[in-house]
Amino acid sequence: MASTSCSASATAASSSWRVAGLSARRSAAVAPAIASVRARRARPVAFTVAAGAVEKPWKPLDCRLVLEDGSVWPGKSFGAKGTCLGEVVFNTSLTGYQEILTDASYAGQFVLFTCPEIGNVGINLEDMESTKAHMGGMIVRHNSLNVSNYRSVKTLPEYCVEQNVIGISDVDTRAITMRLRDTGSLNGIITTDATKTDAELTAMAKDWTIVGKDMISQVTCSETYEWTEGTAAEWEWAAAAKVAKAGTYHVVAYDFGIKHNIMRRLVSFGCRVTVVPAATPAAEVMAMNPDGVLFSNGPGDPSAVPYAVAAAKEILGQVPVFGICMGHQVLGQAFGGTTFKMKFGHHGGNHPVRGPSGQVEISAQNHNFAVDPASLPAAVQVSHVNLNDGTCAGMVYPEMKAMTIQYHPEASPGPHDSDSSFEDFVKMMAEHKK
Repeated sequence: MASTSCSASATAASSSWRVAGLSARRSAAVAPAIASVRARRARPVAFTVAAGAVEKPWKPLDCRLVLEDGSVWPGKSFGAKGTCLGEVVFNTSLTGYQEILTDASYAGQFVLFTCPEIGNVGINLEDMESTKAHMGGMIVRHNSLNVSNYRSVKTLPEYCVEQNVIGISDVDTRAITMRLRDTGSLNGIITTDATKTDAELTAMAKDWTIVGKDMISQVTCSETYEWTEGTAAEWEWAAAAKVAKAGTYHVVAYDFGIKHNIMRRLVSFGCRVTVVPAATPAAEVMAMNPDGVLFSNGPGDPSAVPYAVAAAKEILGQVPVFGICMGHQVLGQAFGGTTFKMKFGHHGGNHPVRGPSGQVEISAQNHNFAVDPASLPAAVQVSHVNLNDGTCAGMVYPEMKAMTIQYHPEASPGPHDSDSSFEDFVKMMAEHKK
């Protein structure tokens, strides 16, 4: 047993020597190659970057959203460059960013889109709600890298550059939305200027407010004009509109920031539409011999436009009137009521409203102010109620032939549940003409 053990040890030692010798020979053979590789790695390598080439395959964080509460949200810029100040609101619509971008009611505001993918269908020529973009800035989770839509003529960033709208992407829109829901709407600044400190930007945001500001005068038309275009036949859904006779009723519309599709719906329901600037005296409007007067949607604080309220007071009772959004708030004051600023407002295409019959409509809304129902005279009926928070969403004043809704019956974008409001206005005018 002892001799066997010694033999095994000798064999193992011999094998180890051979392996060690082989490893040594291999190491000696490859040593020059290893040394050469190490030398090449140690030498600085010069890369030549062609003019206009991007050194990184991703866009750096080159933009900031700074809120008045001091929170800072770095992101990636798209659209215009510079610094812009506004009130930050969130919109829950899943579609229609182009219509929202060109809705004058968003003047003075930044819109945060809760839908995470924005820009994927580009910009087309048909879905504009006004002649230009009005919002100060766009806040999105992801600015789509690809555009896929047969109607698209340009990308969202290209349009934002043309319209001088600053966009910021790659921020946590969910966290910001929760902050706005908890604290209420906050003023904010979007900037691509790296020289400004966060403290400076926070101070600028704190010093600004939309309360008391007349934003209507910034977005209204400069002169009277006629609107003749109705909803295209391929998009028409209302049976009453399909059989309406063109030009049956003459509607004068106060332009507080009026959307194109509000005017299209009026034309489709048989109206001839004359649009007038927001400060047009009531006497001039009545001299046009209207069958009805529309007070349109618009931006800002309704208590900051006493000239509009005065005109509405003078017109009330002479012809049927219809107020939409800002027009609802203007007429609410003309009725004798007051308005107040909401915590974070209503912005989106999924707000439930209960009407006078008890039927619930899913509505498109965009407003930060509301009419206080407790301030209204007894003769004014609250016809519609927002089921999310119980706020006043519509009024009827039978004595004065007046009707209002706080939301957007044309719903561009949004559901068509409330389109019948236009038909109700037409019926009111028909009754008045008898």
